[in-house]
Amino acid sequence: MIKYSKLSQYKVERIFYNFFHDFTATQTSLILSLNRNTINLWYRRFREAIVRSSILESKEYGEFEVDESYFGAKRVRWKRGRWAAGKTPVFWLLKRDGRVHVSIVPDCSRESLLPIIQGKILEWSTIHSDGWRSYDGLILNGYDHYRVFHSENEFVRGKSHVNWIEAFWSFAKRRMNKFNGISQETFHLHLKECEFRYNYKNYRDAKVIVFKNLLV
Repeated sequence: MIKYSKLSQYKVERIFYNFFHDFTATQTSLILSLNRNTINLWYRRFREAIVRSSILESKEYGEFEVDESYFGAKRVRWKRGRWAAGKTPVFWLLKRDGRVHVSIVPDCSRESLLPIIQGKILEWSTIHSDGWRSYDGLILNGYDHYRVFHSENEFVRGKSHVNWIEAFWSFAKRRMNKFNGISQETFHLHLKECEFRYNYKNYRDAKVIVFKNLLV
């Protein structure tokens, strides 16, 4: 059983209710008559629980889209383009009609991306990507692989596209931009929160996942 220090379980659940419904820490502190620092502490704990829950997810079979983005250096802001020097590369992996998984990576080389793909996607699944060379050879690793070549202004080839993951990228971008820059220290927490909010839109399901992984 989780101990909540000076707060009752009811209070902690109310804080999570507001967190899930995207109230700011200031709004929640006013609504619940709690100190803003207390709310910030619990919001961080929820985000850390979200990160732990993501690590425990198992491999899946199905149809997936993969892509990458880059984010600014000091206070993280959004920027596309694989050659953005000094930026933080992020790898996105989305199952069609399913969940998304995001990972901060050292670079977008095959050596960095392939272990994530193999750790999240079962063999014989279908992967859709753009023409980035790091995806070369996925067929040799046991996947059906289809690609579109954005460099040639091609965005759809039959059922092959990365539009779903682009939609998630737009959702994450809008959400992260609300914070007017995020520190490098907490960037991964906010990034995984975007993943979580996309994957768990039902409050009851989200609550079960977070409280199962909450360490206090």
